[in-house]
Amino acid sequence: MQVWGSVTLIDKRLFDLPGMRRYVMILGVLVFIQAVAIIVQARYLSIAIVNLWHLQPISSIVVPTCIFAVAFLCRHLLTVWQNRVLFPFVEKTSGDMRESLMAKIFRLGPAEIDKRGTGNIVTMALEGIDQVQTYLMLVIIKMLDMSITPWLILIYILFIRWEQAIFLFIIFPVIILFMVILGLAAQSKADRQYEGYQHLSNHFVDTLRGLSTLKQLGLSKRYANNVYSVSESYRKETMSTLRIALTSTFALDFFTTLSIAVVAVFLGFDLMDGKVMLLPALTILVLAPEYFLPIRNFANDYHATLNGKNAMTAVLDVLNQPEMKQREELPDFKWDQDSKLELDHVNYTYPEVKRPALNDISVTIKGMKKIGIIGASGSGKSTLINLIGGFLSPDKANQVAINGQRLPHLDQAAWQQNFLYIPQNPYLFHATLADNISFYVNDATDQSIKDAAERAGLTRWIKSLPDGLETMIGEGARTVSGGQAQRIALARAFLDTDRKVLLFDEPTAHLDIETEAALKKDILPVFNDHLVFFATHRLHWIGEMDYVLVMDHGRLVEQGTPDELAAKNGDYVKLRSEMEASDL
Repeated sequence: MQVWGSVTLIDKRLFDLPGMRRYVMILGVLVFIQAVAIIVQARYLSIAIVNLWHLQPISSIVVPTCIFAVAFLCRHLLTVWQNRVLFPFVEKTSGDMRESLMAKIFRLGPAEIDKRGTGNIVTMALEGIDQVQTYLMLVIIKMLDMSITPWLILIYILFIRWEQAIFLFIIFPVIILFMVILGLAAQSKADRQYEGYQHLSNHFVDTLRGLSTLKQLGLSKRYANNVYSVSESYRKETMSTLRIALTSTFALDFFTTLSIAVVAVFLGFDLMDGKVMLLPALTILVLAPEYFLPIRNFANDYHATLNGKNAMTAVLDVLNQPEMKQREELPDFKWDQDSKLELDHVNYTYPEVKRPALNDISVTIKGMKKIGIIGASGSGKSTLINLIGGFLSPDKANQVAINGQRLPHLDQAAWQQNFLYIPQNPYLFHATLADNISFYVNDATDQSIKDAAERAGLTRWIKSLPDGLETMIGEGARTVSGGQAQRIALARAFLDTDRKVLLFDEPTAHLDIETEAALKKDILPVFNDHLVFFATHRLHWIGEMDYVLVMDHGRLVEQGTPDELAAKNGDYVKLRSEMEASDL
């Protein structure tokens, strides 16, 4: 029994969750009392039936019936009690896990999202955490029930009649062994199903993001067929998993029913031969189904439990990702006109590839400037933004410096208090629109949030919402378009006037030209009095920049003002020509 659970359904990290061991002990005591109530219930039900069989007066069954009723009521009240004890813990644990997951992803940065896929992260944060909640509610109580109840019943039967106790003891591991085989097959299927679900999520989210572009290129129908193909593959994996699960349930029901029948047959023979009295025989027969009930209950929820286990494993894998150390090397400071950021021959190589994504990057930025980062796809623009944001660490320490102080990396708490990061797809939390806008500012007033929203061009849209700024968005709530999401991120920048560094990672890449043009009018004012890093492949943004970094295959091939680079007639001019051609 424990082998089956440990092989397929128990992640050892489950017991490392805060408070888990305490609740396991409390539930263990409740399950033990419940098992005693089951035995008492079976014993006094048998006494009442035997007294009736022997034509005893009705008064002789009053006390046994009352005891049976109390034990029966106690048994089911304990089930309710177990759930009431566990649910607040599970709800808090899953809620904390969701918050920890979001915070962890925020600290790990965009590189982690790129590695796992946006759809996978969304699935993990929404359906995944819900599955974890189901898993915790089911697996703890059912595993304790399997670990305690059958053995107490077996010990009690052993004192009544050892022959039946030995038979039940032998048949139980046989059933478990058979279920281990089916359980491993089901786990293998469930793993492939979960991978298929992640693939479907990533594929669907990516297709949804690029839908406007696909329609413009006339490729929407082709990608609709791709979505259908991926979803059909997921359906087949799901049905295959369900077939294994149904086979497992049928086999378990068959073996347990057959075992109870064997016990009944041999008890009947012994009754006819006078080797056993009716009361102990009936007591054993009533307890035999209870002996197998925990494993049957467990099997009924096996598929849901297995999905939850896979989801929790995925979440814990993210939560256990190593983070950068030495995050307090930089003292508190505020970026101003005299501040200076230096990258000194910086290299960065992604763990899964050998070729450096950034190669020998050297640049010095001082004060409030608008820095454009341009280059073809794959040139290293996003990697450079992520490194400046501290989401990635250089291959060697002390290749970056702020105000002359050499640092192992830029994942410094003081540095991150100075910048806002605005990616292609800003993350929106499951909260009100006002809470999303005030993400970086804990003490923002209602008026300041309204002002920031107005400056970001959100006022007309907010007026159309049923609850205005109190409308719930993000994570399964009201949907938000790409342009609206960018404006919410922009409102965050308008609201937090203390953060003087802005990191834009191609924020308009997936928007159509009209939406981008309208958004640009609202973005430009926020550039004032800020250090801005703006990675883009759109030509019209370059004219707004004070300084341009030209990237090519991870190298910084040119840098300077737009006029200086134009005069060189080098990589910058060549890239501008390519961008002009692509814009046409």
